[in-house]
Amino acid sequence: MAVIIKTIILGIIEGITEWLPVSSTGHLILFGQLLRLDMSAEFVEMFNVVIQLGAILAVVILFFKKLWPFHTPGKIEHTQFVKPAKGTAGRFQKFADSYLYMDKIIMWLKILVSVLPAVIIGLPLDDWLDEHLYKPVPVALMLILYGVLFILIENRNRGRKPRVRQIRQITWKDALLIGCFQCLALIPGTSRSGATILGGILIGLSRTCAAEYTFYLAIPTMAGASLLKLVKFGTGFTAMESAVLLVGCVTAFVVSFFTIRFLMEYVRRHDFKPFAWYRIALGAVVLVLAAVGVL
Repeated sequence: MAVIIKTIILGIIEGITEWLPVSSTGHLILFGQLLRLDMSAEFVEMFNVVIQLGAILAVVILFFKKLWPFHTPGKIEHTQFVKPAKGTAGRFQKFADSYLYMDKIIMWLKILVSVLPAVIIGLPLDDWLDEHLYKPVPVALMLILYGVLFILIENRNRGRKPRVRQIRQITWKDALLIGCFQCLALIPGTSRSGATILGGILIGLSRTCAAEYTFYLAIPTMAGASLLKLVKFGTGFTAMESAVLLVGCVTAFVVSFFTIRFLMEYVRRHDFKPFAWYRIALGAVVLVLAAVGVL
């Protein structure tokens, strides 16, 4: 029973910190040190990543209409293409007009472009990162570093008008650059949402647009990372391990649902400085606890 209670707490932490720019993986590592699930180290490592599946399910449900690229035949009365084509291209245009929202298809293609840098860089380094950086001190240093960067970037962008206010205005170059920023989050304590939101703001996206695109980008990124961890762990789950993983994912889903709605409302009126100061304070506390041997 104690394991389930700890799992619920970790699910709540994941659901809150996955979307706020404060590093969910960092928080799970830190609180995992304090709560210490009575499970194998291999399972805990996998759990800290796969629990994100519950979080991304909340994104899918909340933004389903904006994400789903298919429609029933006849819904679009006029062609979505500027120039009609013949032959194979013409048949594709006819199929697309009958079944697809091409703006959403293009959006998904841009999201895949954003995923590529993390795949290219993250896959070869996955084991090395797990071994060397999934520890309290590196997490604390990244919390502080990116907290400072958040403050500097918010000050730099004060009064500037964003170039991109809607997802459809994101260019292919923007998508690639955001993907490069996401690679920074391979280091635990950075925050995937924090890195991509910061990157988006730096290249001209509004806070709202950067946050929304970050949510969409989370779907393939986190699903891929979770699949990789599941494959490495294998299929030999015990009944308790299965229960812990299920409870963690369900808890993360419920909490994420409300956290995402809160953040989308928050960014319309406020900047990210409060999260930056929180990161700096938490990082400092962790360094002190590590220095005295508590962590």
